[in-house]
Amino acid sequence: MSELAERIRNDVKAAMKSGDRTRLSTLRLLASELHNRRIELGRDLTDDDAMEVLTRALKKRREAEEVYAQRGREDRAATEAAEAAVIEEYLPERLDAAALDALIDEAVAASGASTAKDMGRVMGWLMPRIKGRADGAEVSRKVKERLT
Repeated sequence: MSELAERIRNDVKAAMKSGDRTRLSTLRLLASELHNRRIELGRDLTDDDAMEVLTRALKKRREAEEVYAQRGREDRAATEAAEAAVIEEYLPERLDAAALDALIDEAVAASGASTAKDMGRVMGWLMPRIKGRADGAEVSRKVKERLT
């Protein structure tokens, strides 16, 4: 079992003892999603597998938060934001805009890309290096801007 999945399992127990309902429900949901992914893959999860599950869960929370806020459901938006904050504790620190731009420049140079047709090579070089530290859609948008 990955260290990340094990840490979440242990933190579920700690959340039960502390009585933090939001943290407990979020961690239980993550543990369930990790378990389901393990079954789906038919093997123990690596930390990369676990990070992928957490990144997906974070994205869902952020999207739901946005939708609730647009519809005037501030109570639900706050709940989604709180759950996202719990999930973020388990992910690597996010890249700031300057660091992301520097990595994109490095990827373009390393892959020899010059046009938008070369975007796949740039993304192939870049994504393993930023896994879990930046939103894929944002990275894709910035790479496209850089290549056009």
